[in-house]
Amino acid sequence: MSEVAQPAEPRRCGLVAVVGAPNAGKSTLVNALAGSKVSIVSPKPQTTRFRIRAVVMQGAAQIVLVDTPGIFAPRRRLDRAMVAAAWGGAQDADLAVLIVDARAGLTDAVREIAEKLKQGGRKVMLLLNKADLVDPPRLLPLAQALNEILSFEETFMVSALKGKGLDRVLAVLAQRMPEGPWLFPEDDLSDLPQRMLAAEIVREQVLRQTHEEVPHHATVETESWQERKDGSARIDVTIYVTRSTQKAILIGDGGAKVKGIGQAARRELEALLERRIHLFVNVKERAGWDEERGRIRALGLDDQG
Repeated sequence: MSEVAQPAEPRRCGLVAVVGAPNAGKSTLVNALAGSKVSIVSPKPQTTRFRIRAVVMQGAAQIVLVDTPGIFAPRRRLDRAMVAAAWGGAQDADLAVLIVDARAGLTDAVREIAEKLKQGGRKVMLLLNKADLVDPPRLLPLAQALNEILSFEETFMVSALKGKGLDRVLAVLAQRMPEGPWLFPEDDLSDLPQRMLAAEIVREQVLRQTHEEVPHHATVETESWQERKDGSARIDVTIYVTRSTQKAILIGDGGAKVKGIGQAARRELEALLERRIHLFVNVKERAGWDEERGRIRALGLDDQG
């Protein structure tokens, strides 16, 4: 007697917005869950300027992670657009994950974000990140205090950097995704265009290799991408800064700094794209770029005026 075919597990798919204060570890979490580099990671706050989707397959479930800019008090036009992108990501998603730096605890910024998430009426999970750096007796009171503000669907205690506790996070997220067709092909890692990826990788190196006021007064744009017959690609990018002093810092003595930024970015792009890359990096001064509507829209953000 032949075996009766078992029905296939139904497909699930949903968007999960990862929100939180700057430097909580959102991009590190998204990269760790996706198992690949889809969002830039930096020890400096305000690294992510627009929503980046990472596609994670977990059994029959496709989890589309939306990494959002850190939520903070905006001052510039760019700041307002970044915060609007973060809240837009939370509202558009099927589920939100509030990531909190367990070392920093319940700050005013975290409290404000939790209260606003409560008003939005979305299902929200709590993820206490960097839990390995905090004495266990301190974690439970923090989780309880946050759950008193907003009744979270689940509470996780993890280390995104070390990958601890993430298996349970993925399992629960997959279980909570609504039934429905997948949004992306199974082998897609991200919907981030390659030109934007190149700019972001260069900007990560600006963040890593410069200090003080330079990183967050700089933006990077891919000016051209040329495919070559040998399978390699030539990429020309420009780093824009607001002042001549920042330009001088980025170029460095004899061009050493910008050369180091370009070399590190090229190595990473070659590893990610699995091909030879010829990367050319220019630095230009453009005062007030962070107040320009067109440049803000070029970053994939909506101008908030």
